[in-house]
Amino acid sequence: MFDVAVIGGGVIGATILRELTKYRLNVCLLEKEADVAMGQSRANSGIVHAGFDAPVGSLKATFNVLGNAMMEDYARELGVKFKRNGSLVVAFSEEELKTLKELKARGELNGVKKLRIISKEELFEIEPSVSKNAVGALLAPTGGIVCPYKLTVAAVGNAMDNGATLLTEFEVVKINKGENAFTITAKDGKSITAKIMINCAGIYSEEIAKAAGDNSFTVGGRKGEYILLDRECGDFVKHTLFFTPTEKGKGILVSPTVDGNIILGPTAEQVSDKNVETSVDGLKDVQEKAAKMCDKVPFGGTITSFAGTRAYCNIHDFIIEESKTVEGLINCAGIESPGLTSAPAIAKFVVEDLVSKFFEMVDNLDFDGQRKPDDFFNNLSVEEKNNIIKENPAYGKIICRCERITEGEIVRAIKTNPPATNVDAIKRRTRSGMGRCQGGFCQPQVVEIIARELNIPIEQVTKSGKGSYLLRGKTK
Repeated sequence: MFDVAVIGGGVIGATILRELTKYRLNVCLLEKEADVAMGQSRANSGIVHAGFDAPVGSLKATFNVLGNAMMEDYARELGVKFKRNGSLVVAFSEEELKTLKELKARGELNGVKKLRIISKEELFEIEPSVSKNAVGALLAPTGGIVCPYKLTVAAVGNAMDNGATLLTEFEVVKINKGENAFTITAKDGKSITAKIMINCAGIYSEEIAKAAGDNSFTVGGRKGEYILLDRECGDFVKHTLFFTPTEKGKGILVSPTVDGNIILGPTAEQVSDKNVETSVDGLKDVQEKAAKMCDKVPFGGTITSFAGTRAYCNIHDFIIEESKTVEGLINCAGIESPGLTSAPAIAKFVVEDLVSKFFEMVDNLDFDGQRKPDDFFNNLSVEEKNNIIKENPAYGKIICRCERITEGEIVRAIKTNPPATNVDAIKRRTRSGMGRCQGGFCQPQVVEIIARELNIPIEQVTKSGKGSYLLRGKTK
């Protein structure tokens, strides 16, 4: 029996799992897909919000500001790139300038530091690509960027290194609450028992809560579509650029990523079927809004587009509490933006304030919070690389030419927690296939390496898990 079962392998579930391993607890993470970071944490803009947008006194505001302050050290411990590039909320009218003043006042009440409104002259000086129709901006120097899926993967991996169990392809379909434990059953009939359960299932969190007997909230989905520009466009903007928010939300942003690309998006389309497909109209909307924000957007540098569905709930704030109707069920639901930013702070609160009610929290004296970066090899000097290649020649063989990823890095991703067992999982950890050709050249070799290292027929290698086979058989 597990002490705690966390359902959902996104950034919230991942950070909570890691926080739990700081104590002498037997914990597991249940994820319906073949890998972690497959939902909201996969298709995410990666923005570490400053905290000026959330309503004063809300959980969003509280955890946003706390999480922002924690993120730099948190990412460094896990070997994940983080950059405090600052954000700009751009105004295009005098009316929007008034809204910026309201945002600044709200941010200051939330505890955001160093906010200031800048003139259009200063705006154009620090961001020359911004449209000349802009009339000013709110500058938030504490805003930042991080890779959402790498943060998730690293947190789960570090938790596993500290004793946590990861069960993938565990799609929860039934939950029975016994006298002292939950019995959680997967679609394939497998089951586990746990004394308490933490619901971090994102867009599926309503379904999980209902399965456990809690009908207190509803969760819907908003599809967001993105366009990603090549790294040759990486100097186009330095800050994260937001439109002045309206009642409909923050709108489309233009931002650098920690890996040197430029990301445009997302749209916000309410959906009922967890649709994650891009559309002509959605991508056209992204282009039109980005062209309003900036002059001469280099759309010719587009290397891919993608979409994801993010959760929102009827409470209009984060739900982070023990269920009022099901003892031992902790809900972390409706975690929309700024959920990524808030994740480290949410995890700390959930474990120290909620889980602690059920257990004597004994420190895990063997806990090691440090994790070697997935991209460690690229950060080495030529001499250091050559020394590693002498020990392991696989690091001397380039597989992905666009991103300069070696065979050694791909093999390491397969063998490091959480193990990468399909092509997309390799992609998220190493960036192999994320460059200009989007895997056109390297994917066949990646497939061969996965088959060899997992000792499975090459036809069984998948793109992203069950059913997503890449090959039917040999033709020669």
